[in-house]
Amino acid sequence: MGTTLNSLPGLSSLFAAVSGGNAGTSSLLGTIYNTGTAAVSLSGQNPITALSNAETNQTQDIKATAAEPAVQRAIGAFTKAVQTATSPQQLLSNPTVMRVLLTANGLADQIPYTALAQKTLLSNVNQTGSLANQLTDTRWKPVVQTYDFANKGLSVIQTPSVISTIANAYAEVTWRTSLDATTPGLSNALTFRQNAASVTTVDQILGDPVLRSVVTTTLGIPLQIAFQPLEAQQKAITSRLDIKKLQDHTFVQQFAQRYLIAMAQSASASSTTQPSLSALAVQAQGLVV
Repeated sequence: MGTTLNSLPGLSSLFAAVSGGNAGTSSLLGTIYNTGTAAVSLSGQNPITALSNAETNQTQDIKATAAEPAVQRAIGAFTKAVQTATSPQQLLSNPTVMRVLLTANGLADQIPYTALAQKTLLSNVNQTGSLANQLTDTRWKPVVQTYDFANKGLSVIQTPSVISTIANAYAEVTWRTSLDATTPGLSNALTFRQNAASVTTVDQILGDPVLRSVVTTTLGIPLQIAFQPLEAQQKAITSRLDIKKLQDHTFVQQFAQRYLIAMAQSASASSTTQPSLSALAVQAQGLVV
């Protein structure tokens, strides 16, 4: 996995080393506020514990996901299509290829927009006016640069090591997505934990759906902010968050925990035998300056 990342910057974030969970993370808020468990996910598990467990078990869980029949079928079909393709246009017209490729590169939400995805992937990132350079979604440009279909054709994606990396990434993202079924937002929290250190501007947050969701949810910024001018959106975040602190591992960990508490609050009603999730979320704000 690690041997192909330097040649695949578009996928590097998917395989960045996850920092190990703090041994005391599972009861962090409960310990600080003497309130027992911090919150409860749909599975009845503390979401902070779920985050720690996911990070600890990531490697073995991804392997298990990769062994699932549905995942193996998708990877098999993708590999065959890539190996036998004669042009980028032909390859990207294959629905299975697009599903695996977009999912592996963190763009699964773009699968329904096939035409736009194909045009973007085929655009020339070296041309200022190309579609890859015009889209506000910052996830696209590094992916287009990685495969560079416009200038290199199929030479990158048909490399065996690249096919293997995409297959591993597809299994990882599939695993991440499955986590949300029991712990809302856990997939986003993991991605945020891994990618936060690379964020240096507020526009990177606004241009990435995952980062945007985690940051705005945690800071209590309403969804309607998306309809405001860009300057207003930028101010809404920078007035509440010091971007430089995203370089701090402890800060990022606590921020992800706050996000999971907020997501648990949205997904389930407060238990009468547990402290209110609203109160915990408010108290947790003290963890982040």
